[in-house]
Amino acid sequence: MSEVGVVLMAYGTPRDRSEIAAYYTDIRRGHPPTDEQLADLTRRYDAIGGTSPLAAITESQGRALGEQLDALTPGRYQVVLGFKHTAPRIEDAVAAAGTSRLVGLVLAPHYSTASVGEYHRRAAGAADALGASYAAIDSWATEPALVEFLASDLERRLAAMPERTRVLFTAHSLPERIVQGGDPYADEVRATADDVAGRLGLGDRWSTAWQSAGRTRDVWLGPDVLEVIARFGDDPDVDGVVVCACGFVADHLEVLYDLDIEAARRAAECGLAFDRTASVNDDPGVIAALAGRVHAAAG
Repeated sequence: MSEVGVVLMAYGTPRDRSEIAAYYTDIRRGHPPTDEQLADLTRRYDAIGGTSPLAAITESQGRALGEQLDALTPGRYQVVLGFKHTAPRIEDAVAAAGTSRLVGLVLAPHYSTASVGEYHRRAAGAADALGASYAAIDSWATEPALVEFLASDLERRLAAMPERTRVLFTAHSLPERIVQGGDPYADEVRATADDVAGRLGLGDRWSTAWQSAGRTRDVWLGPDVLEVIARFGDDPDVDGVVVCACGFVADHLEVLYDLDIEAARRAAECGLAFDRTASVNDDPGVIAALAGRVHAAAG
């Protein structure tokens, strides 16, 4: 039996159309979506091919992390996947690990009490109920391997864009009240952007924006990426935009639809050249760095 269980956590996604309604209901805390809401989400999935590749990507990330950890200490670690909104749930993953020592890692680099914090609270609670110890990796916003991955890809894409191109660093929006209460999320996203921009010497040619805000009564963090692209379209000194979606580490709906379709369409309407950086997915360099963080947390 492995000595340390690694609970690798992610948002989750429906694997086929039959799971979309249950997934959406779970996101809405048990409240089923209206027919109109369900049709809209289904339409978005249809636009990217029917379902998201996120489930397969997360599984690939888990396998790659396990291989990297096994290279560090053969047989010491067992990686188990736990999802927030689909099976296997976070609590199921903790139980499946079957060890008294656990390390938790969320596949999101920026800490927020409302996102990464919630994953860890659930995992830690499940571990405590089983009498197991739990070590949380809260943030990897400025992990050098992540910065290198983003900077390298961004540099390559900028080389193919018009000279007067702006860079937009984006992450998933959160309700403003969370950040106003002292949550570090916005600062964490800015830290990633600062490091990447500094590495490339972008000067004042970059800014941050938010995307994929929830459809609730809350005021969400802004400006929205589509609004900023529209502003660039009105600026005679801007000819293109590259979005670096630094808040996401896998190709999924918020990247493949919200950026590749909606943001690209907005840019075209504004007469702007458009591109976006690649997602981390199972990049060996980033996964190796995360394995190093797990190994350090395990002690």
